[in-house]
Amino acid sequence: MKIIFAGTPIFAASALEALVAAGHEVVLVLTQPDRPAGRGMKTVAGAVKLLALDHGIALLQPPTFKSQALHSKLMAFGADVMVVAAYGLILPAAVLNISRYGCFNIHASLLPRWRGAAPIQRAILAGDQETGITIMQMDAGLDTGAMLFKARLAIESRDTTQTLHDKLSKLGAHSIVTALTLLQQGKLVASAQDETLACYAPKIHKAEAAIDWQQDAGQINRLIHAFNPSPGAYTQIRGNVLKIWQGKVAMDESGESGEIIAIRRDGIVVACGSGAIILEALQKPGGRKLSATEFLAGYPLQPGDFFDFSTYASAHSK
Repeated sequence: MKIIFAGTPIFAASALEALVAAGHEVVLVLTQPDRPAGRGMKTVAGAVKLLALDHGIALLQPPTFKSQALHSKLMAFGADVMVVAAYGLILPAAVLNISRYGCFNIHASLLPRWRGAAPIQRAILAGDQETGITIMQMDAGLDTGAMLFKARLAIESRDTTQTLHDKLSKLGAHSIVTALTLLQQGKLVASAQDETLACYAPKIHKAEAAIDWQQDAGQINRLIHAFNPSPGAYTQIRGNVLKIWQGKVAMDESGESGEIIAIRRDGIVVACGSGAIILEALQKPGGRKLSATEFLAGYPLQPGDFFDFSTYASAHSK
């Protein structure tokens, strides 16, 4: 099939690679303009752009889709379908209808659950047991279009947003190829979303990543995993902000909220509002991510010390 592909990060690049490998004719790639990134704030290209250049695919990086001239240019490609994955720009109705079969979106949740910007993080935070990919026919709403194909994926207890992202990236690539195969065979069936089951996954804000030690251990553990790799769950002790990157719920441990109640070979045991959590990977300001054992060698903590979060969280919540 002749495809216009729209996407920007690694999640989308996996799908583009799969479409090319499956023999589809990707006639154009749309991706966001290059932007500064990293500590040096150097302008860098996204993963989709680099892949398009590597395959010699025509490339456009429009900042918006307001131009009628751009609409005409897209229409001239005569695409059968437009595939959209983690693009990051809103497509107007005129663009949604440019190709023969419209726009298919690769969404990282089992719609109608977790419509919106941060479905992976929200699924982990909510304690969902599974997530998946939905191939959706895009319409003018926010992830409200008809569902064309679904693939399910279990959320494991050790999954972080990074590990789940990587799994869903591969699943999304497989799913869009499968959906297009079904379309070519005349077997792709659209089904409307049940609005009574819909919920939204709003954009993540840094203040959400502050650990409230009065919450139960399970919720804190999910928060740590949901905000790995970004923005990183954080807490405060002795005036220093520490990032927490990995943890697990402790069994049969208790104490006062935020209290370090034990130092063990597998990590630092901290009491929560209910239960306790073992901190396995930490990072101090200006340092690197370390296992609990490595961290303690240069930043000694001991039972009876307390973590706090309120000062730092309140300063960064506005």
